[in-house]
Parts: sequence; C-alpha cells; structure tokens
Amino acid sequence: MAYELFIGLRYLKAKRKQTFISVITFISILGITVGVTALIIVLSVMTGFEENLREKILGINANVVVTELGGPMRGYKEVSAKALGVPGVVGATPFTYNQAMISAEGGVIGAVIRGLDMETTGSVTVLPEKIKEGSIEGLSPRLGEGQSQAGIIIGRELARNIGVSLGDTVNVISPMGTMTPAGPVPRMAAFKVAGIFELGMYEYDSSMAFISIENAQAFFRMGDAVTGVEVKITDIYDAERVADGIMAEIKGPYWTRTWMDMNRNLFSALKLEKVAMFIILALIIMVAALNIISTLIMVVMEKGKDIAILKSLGATSGGIMRIFMIEGIIIGVTGTLLGTALGLLAALNLETIVQFIETVFQFKVLPPSIYYIDKFPSKVEPFFVVVIALISIGISFLATLYPSWQASRFDPVEGLRYE
Repeated sequence: MAYELFIGLRYLKAKRKQTFISVITFISILGITVGVTALIIVLSVMTGFEENLREKILGINANVVVTELGGPMRGYKEVSAKALGVPGVVGATPFTYNQAMISAEGGVIGAVIRGLDMETTGSVTVLPEKIKEGSIEGLSPRLGEGQSQAGIIIGRELARNIGVSLGDTVNVISPMGTMTPAGPVPRMAAFKVAGIFELGMYEYDSSMAFISIENAQAFFRMGDAVTGVEVKITDIYDAERVADGIMAEIKGPYWTRTWMDMNRNLFSALKLEKVAMFIILALIIMVAALNIISTLIMVVMEKGKDIAILKSLGATSGGIMRIFMIEGIIIGVTGTLLGTALGLLAALNLETIVQFIETVFQFKVLPPSIYYIDKFPSKVEPFFVVVIALISIGISFLATLYPSWQASRFDPVEGLRYE
C-alpha cells in the first residue's frame, strides 16, 4: 500500500482529542448521501411522471392527426387508405370532435363528445382496453332507428358527477340547435350508457364521452363528414417525419399535427422543470462539498506537525497533496455510493412507500382531481444515475484541491519550531 493511501485512510479515524473532526467528516458524508439520494428520487419521479402522462395522452389521442383546411373532412376514407400506405403507420381511423352537454337526474355537465369508427378505433387508441364496465359494441345501435337506444361510453368520474351507472339513460344536448319559428332550440337526444371507461387521467375521465361515428354525424348534422383522421405510428419520436410523409402522400387541402405539437407546452414545461430541479438539488451536493473543504482544512491545521515530520523524512509536496486528496475523495465516494444505494432503493419502491404514508397519515399524496395521474410514478434511468454519481464524485474531487494544495505548501520548519 502506498504511504499516501495508508496515511489518508488513517486520518479518517480521529484520535480521542479530535472527535470533532470525525463528526464533521460524518456530516460531510451525510450531506453527499442526502444530495445524491434526493437527486435520484426526484429525477426518477419526474421521468416516471412524464412517461406516465405521455402514455395516457397517447393512449386516447393519436400520434398524428390529419384534418382538412377550412372545415370538416369529407374524403376521409381515401385519406385513411393513403395514410396506411406511409412507412411507419400502423393504424388510421376517422373521428369526430364536438362539444355538448350531458344531463341526467344527478345534474348537467359539459363534455367533449367524440365519434368513433368501431371497426378501426382499436388500431389507434387503447379505449377498448380501458372500458371497465360494458363494451364498445354497445355503441352500435343507430340513433332514432329501431327499439334499441343508441349507446354512449362515458368516463368514470363523469358518471359519478351526474349520478349514472351502466344501462342508465342520459341526454346529450348540442348548443348548435335547430332553428324554429320561435327561435333556436337546442338539439337533444337520449343515449343509453353502454360502457364506463377509466383512463386514470382525471381530465379525460371527467369530461369525455364516446359515441359511434354514425350517430355523431347524425346528431351534429355533419352529413358524411368527419373532424379528421387519427394515425398511430410505430415510433412516437418519429412523428414529424411520418407526418411529412402523409402530407406528401395525400396531396390536398390538409394539414397534420403531431402529438408533440398538440402537447408541446406541457412537455416543454416538464422538461424545464426537470432541469431546474436537477440544478437546485445539485446545489445540495455542492453544499456538502463545502463541508469536505472545511473538514480537510481542519485536518490540515490539526496535522501540521505530522506534515512537517513527513516532509522532514523526504515526503514530497505532491505526496502530501495526494494524502489529503485521497481523504476527501474517500468521503465523496462513500457518500455517493450510500446516496446511490438509498436513492435506487427508494425510487424502485416508491409506490409502496407512498401507499404506506397514505395509510399511516390518512391523506392522498396525489389527488387525481388536482394532478393528471392516479398513482405515484417512478422510472429509474440508468444514464441519469451514472451522471449523478459522476457529478457527485467530480464535485467532491474539486473540493479537495484547495485544502490539499495548502497542505503541500506547509513549511516543515514552522511545524517543528516549537516541538
């Protein structure tokens, strides 16, 4: 073992008269540990939150939406067929999008009514998988034809708000009414609740309903037109290229929007918040690094006589510098390893920890009416963990330079003058 390593390790164990230095060393390690742990947990939560939100948004919305300039789209069958021929496209379905009011005995609430093509919607959205009661086949009866009532699928929160359940009847009221001699009269139709879905995203579960595209065209007087065509692709991050490919293929008065365009503000804010949290929490590690500096300065002051003796025995300034650098790096590496272990342990079991806290303290950490999600997400990115560990060790190394340099410049004559 090199003497620098031997002495550096020895200096970590203070003598009885130097207990205060050991306490400062422990605090330095604890500071690095807390900083690294907090950084790993926060970035894992924010990464998990972003991915969870993206999955739920893309679960019910398309990766690319094709609409016609100036109004409803009439040649949607041809557009869907051409879109399916573009490389990277795995599904296409027409849709309608209208606003209306839904009333029942429990109250009246505004909602977005989306018309679905039941044959192709499963290739684009996950709605059929998210229906908790009933099924998508319940949408099939035509509005105003036969004895069967036309079906509607509503969100669980919406069903609770207006007090309905599977099989109940609700009234859909369109603000675009019919003109009569007495003035405009709101258009209204009765629908049977054929299904209740739950996406786990409060905004959708409380304000969205689905009917068949034929019933939507009939109720909103759209004729054979639709709002647009939704497209699903294999790689969501390749949406811009696929959208350009669709535009080149369909050639007409159309325009495309990708999921990134439609949710740009939300995901940009999440990314900015992640960067800001990284910087803020990295400051915790820097504060802990200041503890390393103060610890090493105190050790240098305490070990002045030892440094003088080592130099008298032939130790070089570089050797003295390495002794204290080794001591500081050991503090930094120990804190980083402990923080990484605790951070990974907490991040990988965060849902269990949150459930325990909610059970013990009887409160909801993430109320779904406030946040977009119904559970605490966490996703550990190995890249971020490695970067955090390297930054922590790097800051710890930089913190050792000044005290070590000061130790290397120590004059042995001054250290031994009064001995």
